[in-house]
Amino acid sequence: MSTNDADVEVLKSVAVQLMSGAGVSLEGQMVRVGKTSRQRLRMARFLMKGREYEAIEQNPEKPSRWGKLAASGHQVVQFRDTMTNKYVAVAVDGEVKWYGRA
Repeated sequence: MSTNDADVEVLKSVAVQLMSGAGVSLEGQMVRVGKTSRQRLRMARFLMKGREYEAIEQNPEKPSRWGKLAASGHQVVQFRDTMTNKYVAVAVDGEVKWYGRA
């Protein structure tokens, strides 16, 4: 996936809205914020550039560095490409980091 500043702004917006409300407004459409089945973490599916992604609240009980950040009060949201089932980015307090990018 090629990324640009507009993609970063979309992910920032989704992350902030996911953590603060019942819905995510994106390009004039409202997407409901739901909960994952097991840990009851916030999640939302959205489209970006014709592909579907999931924004998922980071589980603070995980021992990863992202889990530790979430446990210490940071807002951490993971982004997963639903077609490839791979995590493509993370947002920590609104700052986006792409996986596999320099």
